[in-house]
Amino acid sequence: MVSSRLRIGLAGAGHFGRYHALKVAASERAMLAGVFDPDSERAKTVGWEAGGAPDLPFPALLAACDALVIAAPAEAHHALAAQALRAGKHVLVEKPIAATLAQADELATLAAERRLVLQVGHLERFSAAFRAVDGRLGAPLYIEATRIAPFKQRGTDVSVILDLMIHDLDLVLSLVASEIESVDAVGAAVASEHADIANARLRFVNGAVATITASRVAMRTERRMRVFAPDGYLGVDFANRRLTVIARNRGTPVLDVAGFGMEEISWQDHDSLAAEHAAFVAAVLDGAPVLVDAAAGRRALAAALAVSDSMAASRARMEVSGLIRAGSL
Repeated sequence: MVSSRLRIGLAGAGHFGRYHALKVAASERAMLAGVFDPDSERAKTVGWEAGGAPDLPFPALLAACDALVIAAPAEAHHALAAQALRAGKHVLVEKPIAATLAQADELATLAAERRLVLQVGHLERFSAAFRAVDGRLGAPLYIEATRIAPFKQRGTDVSVILDLMIHDLDLVLSLVASEIESVDAVGAAVASEHADIANARLRFVNGAVATITASRVAMRTERRMRVFAPDGYLGVDFANRRLTVIARNRGTPVLDVAGFGMEEISWQDHDSLAAEHAAFVAAVLDGAPVLVDAAAGRRALAAALAVSDSMAASRARMEVSGLIRAGSL
C-alpha cells in the first residue's frame, strides 16, 4: 500500500451504499477515495455526507483506490468486481457474490490468481447474535429459521430468497459441516414481480435437516432460530436478543429432566457493518483471514439458486395438478 490508510472506493450509492460510505469515512484505517453511481447526483450526495469524497466515473474510481466496496444491484456485482480484481483492487462485494455460479467461480479465480482479498458481505456473520450462537452446541441435527418482515419496495429487484433467505442459508451452511443433498421449496410472488414468500427444506449429506422460512409481506418483523443437536436444544430470538440453551450440565436444572439444565443468555448488539469493514481492512492491510470469502459466498449462492429451482419445480407441479392457475404465482 502507498499509505497506511486503505483507500477504498464505493460502487453503488443507494440505501445500503450510503451506510458503507459512512463506515469507511469513520474508519481510522481507511479513507473514502470516491463514489461511483449511475445517478451522479446520488453519488455526489453520499460523497458529501461521507466527508466530501468525489463522485467519479468507474475507471477513475478504480485508479484512485486500493480496494472497492460494491453495493450496487445484484446483477451488477460480477461485472464491477471482475473489473476491480483485474485492475489489482481488493473487493468487498455485497451479497449475493454474483448472479450465477459461473460468475462466482470467475471472481474467485481472479482473486486467487492475483492474491487479492475478495470478501462477501454476509453481514450476519459479523453480528453479536451469531457470535452468541456459534459453537454453543454440537453438530446440528435439525435447524429451523424464520425471517419475516413487512413489505418495503427496497430489495424487490430480487426474490425474497436473495433478499432475506440468503442470510439464513449462509448461517445454516456455517453451522452444518456437510454438503446439501436435496432441496424442497415452495413460494409465491405477492406484492412484487419476484417471490415475496418462500419456505425451503434442506437435507444434508450427513443427515442433518434445515427448514427456512422467509417473507417480506408479513405484518411484523420476526427473526428466530431453533437448533436441535445430540447434546441439547438451542432457541434464539434475534429481535429481542435472547438465547435459550437446554443441555446436559448447563445452568439452572430443568425440573423432571435429570442431568439437564437451562441457560438463558442475552447479548448487546454492536455495529455489524463496522465490524465487517474492520475485518476487510485487516485482511487487506494485515493479511488476516477472510471470514466470509469467495467460497462461502458461492456456497450461499448455490443454496439460494437450488431453492429457486425447487420453487419453480413446485410451481410447475401445482399448475399441472390444477392447484393453481398458470402464471398465478
